[in-house]
Amino acid sequence: MSVSFSAPHENVLQFGLREGMKVGDFGAGSGHYSRAAAAVVGSSGRVYAIDVQQEILKHLKLNTHVHHQSTIETVWGDVEKLGGTHLHDKSLDAVILANTLFQIDDRPGLLAEIKRVLIPGGKLLVVDWAGSYGGMGPTADKVVSEHAAEEVFINGGFHKVKSFRAGPHHYGIVFTAP
Repeated sequence: MSVSFSAPHENVLQFGLREGMKVGDFGAGSGHYSRAAAAVVGSSGRVYAIDVQQEILKHLKLNTHVHHQSTIETVWGDVEKLGGTHLHDKSLDAVILANTLFQIDDRPGLLAEIKRVLIPGGKLLVVDWAGSYGGMGPTADKVVSEHAAEEVFINGGFHKVKSFRAGPHHYGIVFTAP
């Protein structure tokens, strides 16, 4: 993996996932975090890889090792809309939001959907770009600083557990749901 990206396996370990948990990967993209979470939750757990782009989800499923295919379920959905993930209320132990926050237009919609699907006290892992790195990552005007990300979720009722360095160009924050 290139040094320019966050380290999904290491970052997922910061999060405290356990065997058997149900996890939503909001804005799953190519599925690096979905696969990392699947390795931890095992065959008794479930990872819902949710993305608005159907083509990406097909690619994610094709590039998932047969060992994790039964654990990862791809979901075509909109994480910015209440009910947009098609998951049941209070059905997840954890949500991963990796390299996605900078792309979100409707943050109140995102917060509402995360709160809807997480169990009380459920975990939220936010990993995003710490800056704009000359064509790598988001443009400077789209970067959501670590402080701004903390404000979004704390003002939305989440409780910060910890921050950590999520790779050379990323920050990571772990929250719990109200």
